[in-house]
Amino acid sequence: MLDTRTPAQIEADIISRRAQLAVVLDEIGVRVHPKTMIGDAKAKVASTVDRTAGRAYVAVNRSVSDVKAQFVAEDGSPRLERVIPAAVVVVAAVALLTVSSSRSSRPSRSVRLKRR
Repeated sequence: MLDTRTPAQIEADIISRRAQLAVVLDEIGVRVHPKTMIGDAKAKVASTVDRTAGRAYVAVNRSVSDVKAQFVAEDGSPRLERVIPAAVVVVAAVALLTVSSSRSSRPSRSVRLKRR
């Protein structure tokens, strides 16, 4: 393996490789710089949060559509056979909560007798 290059060619190759090495070292320096690493970490977290929020939005939207489909027909009219029983259940629950909260806010009879 005889090197047939001239000393000037060898020197030019050395200069070229030094320049390439300097570029690579600069790129490595930028990549491992704390600000760059923090910025990359922030971008990764933001991307993950955006992806998670997007998935949550799709899941909630699908659930709302599924519930809506239970109470509204495809033509947009309400399904009374499902709306009326659901409304009765809601009204009954509100009435029970109202009655139970009004009873618990009044003092008991024994407390009222002791005050007299």
